[in-house]
Amino acid sequence: MKKEKLLYPSGDFSIWIIIYIELITFGLFFIGFAFSRKGQVEVFNASQLLLDQRFGFINTILLITSSYCVVKAVTIIKTINTEESFQKASVYLLGAIGLGGVFLIIKIIEFSDKYSQGINLSTNSFFMFYFILTIFHFMHVILVMIILYNLYLNTKVGLYTKKEHRGLETGASYWHMVDLLWIVLFPLIYIIR
Repeated sequence: MKKEKLLYPSGDFSIWIIIYIELITFGLFFIGFAFSRKGQVEVFNASQLLLDQRFGFINTILLITSSYCVVKAVTIIKTINTEESFQKASVYLLGAIGLGGVFLIIKIIEFSDKYSQGINLSTNSFFMFYFILTIFHFMHVILVMIILYNLYLNTKVGLYTKKEHRGLETGASYWHMVDLLWIVLFPLIYIIR
């Protein structure tokens, strides 16, 4: 009888503890948002109309594309180990960093627009949640861009190989979690009425 190999999540075990803690934290914010919205539907709907859905949609496309770049980099390292593959994977990681940077620029434009209109954390419950959730996510994107930059440097010099790529998978897993959070945040804040 053949023994089945157990499948474990990609990356280091400790990153999964961090990811679960992050998901629980954001999940609690999402629940708080839903309960607050239930008691103030008109305020939430009216406030939501002040957001530019195009910014949210563009940022969603940017993060999904960035995650695709990270997946491509990991796939290349896991399957091919040549000087050319290290360079190609590092270019994908640079692309992911660049797309993350554009995401941040769009969020800064959006935050600036709201502040110039006199909208801030104390405007109402909707904007309190909007700023807390999106700024918290914004800080996560900055953190992951730093992580991706380190992965880029390590990939460029051939540190990761077919047999040893755990560090790359660990960083990629965290990036995908940040992307997943935005995929929930976008419809929750910008679309669902």
